[in-house]
Amino acid sequence: MSVLLRVRDLKTYFVTEHGKGTARAVDDVSFDLYPGETLGIVGESGCGKTVTSLSILRLVPEPPGHILPGSLIEFEGRNLLALSAPELRAVRGNQIAMIFQEPMTSLNPVFTVGDQIAEAAIIHQHLSRRAARVRAIEMLRLVGIPDPDERVDDYPHQLSGGMRQRVMIAMALICHPKVLIADEPTTALDVTIQAQILELLDRLQHELGMAVLLITHDLGVVAGHADRVVVMYAGRVVETATTEALFEHPTHPYTEGLLAAVPRIDAPRARLHAIPGQVPAATAWPPGCRFHPRCPYAWEKCVAQEPPLLETRNEAGHTARCWLVTEPERRAPKR
Repeated sequence: MSVLLRVRDLKTYFVTEHGKGTARAVDDVSFDLYPGETLGIVGESGCGKTVTSLSILRLVPEPPGHILPGSLIEFEGRNLLALSAPELRAVRGNQIAMIFQEPMTSLNPVFTVGDQIAEAAIIHQHLSRRAARVRAIEMLRLVGIPDPDERVDDYPHQLSGGMRQRVMIAMALICHPKVLIADEPTTALDVTIQAQILELLDRLQHELGMAVLLITHDLGVVAGHADRVVVMYAGRVVETATTEALFEHPTHPYTEGLLAAVPRIDAPRARLHAIPGQVPAATAWPPGCRFHPRCPYAWEKCVAQEPPLLETRNEAGHTARCWLVTEPERRAPKR
């Protein structure tokens, strides 16, 4: 199957104020997204997930941010980083759409939700305002908002958090994009609404045949909805695998720690694991393996030399940025 979206050697850096150095937020990230699949990007806050997604659509503010030369973001064979502003606008929101983290801050409070949903259809599909309004009502119905003929004239503050998130999904999907980037689509929603939103995304993906880039810190979400997973830490990809292989054979100690921190239904009273320490500052990534200060297995080689992404023995395409792949006998944790 041909690759729909290819990201290679992506580096997105931010120049900080007052000479505090350069924040290497995304530092040499590569992955592929295939038609119709859901690819999960997982990691703690500060690991570079959201900056990766913003870089794909060139939404990183410049300055202070900039995507370094040598980075490649290719959609259907076209390098998005080489497109002019008008060419990029024809792709953004039309062929590649994005659901942002905070629906209340992403929606404009002075326009009705109907106007905001219709805007993309007017710009990209050249519909009349009346036809775009009809389409917006159809989209509100599609995403499960009751009484769409009346809700189309509501303002964002008149809707609940779950309803606003559905409006964001309707906005993103009105042009039937080939790729949907969903950045923490269930943040700040209660658990039952989270489940409804994720089921809705699954249904719409099946109906519209689009690929989804699902960005989340929640491995439970990934387990139920992603086909493949990219685990990020400190601006780098540290493990890639199919969802099944990742959960059955987590190879990188960071992935191991993330999975141990997920509550288990078969052991409801078990103490949850916590990964010691915190993600280091992007202006001062540690030398060698970037996870070594928090890793229970680290030894001298990890401090001196950063590993590349190494192919594991679990299955083809399962890679991990860890020397334990070549020296698995060292997995015995330190006392």
